[in-house]
Amino acid sequence: MPLDFTAIDFETANSSSASACSVGLVKVRDGRVVDEANWFIKPAPPHDEFMMWNTKIHGIVAADVAGAADWAGQLPDLLDFVDGDHLVAHNASFDLGVIKAATIASGLVVPDLRYVCSLQVARRTYHLDSYRLPVAAMAAGFEDFRHHDALADAEACAAIIVHAAARHEAEDLERLAHITRVKVGVIGPVATADHASSHGPMALQ
Repeated sequence: MPLDFTAIDFETANSSSASACSVGLVKVRDGRVVDEANWFIKPAPPHDEFMMWNTKIHGIVAADVAGAADWAGQLPDLLDFVDGDHLVAHNASFDLGVIKAATIASGLVVPDLRYVCSLQVARRTYHLDSYRLPVAAMAAGFEDFRHHDALADAEACAAIIVHAAARHEAEDLERLAHITRVKVGVIGPVATADHASSHGPMALQ
């Protein structure tokens, strides 16, 4: 099986997981980046206030997203890009939490997605003082990127997984997860039910 996945990163307007204001996506096929996408997202009320702390981190303000699609409007494009791939994110509980929270806040059904956390993979691959994305990406040979730009962060995440797979001689993402003892997480009703039937009552909800 080839090393295929989509790396994803979100930036948020405030502390609410439903306040996604930017997304970056990087598609990897057989260990190589073949496509990229990024766009602004207009957070839906009451999750649409841009907090100073968040803007200080990523530089996005309300005016930047004024003409962007809201979560309900952009979710089909996101899922079309992912096209059934496993997702990869650095601290994946945050990014998948954004998908779940923003979808629920929009009154939609949470999509069925499977994912692997590159932060956890990095912890089991490198010996570093910190496993923050810039440090782990540097260990993977990916340097000098604009941290907290959603697309750049997704590119860095993809680089970590590709490098880690080569180091562990893992032919695909699920093999890499197995070797590094990282759980393949799930969200969505069908994926969660399938995972529970395969892994027992401790499966993620």
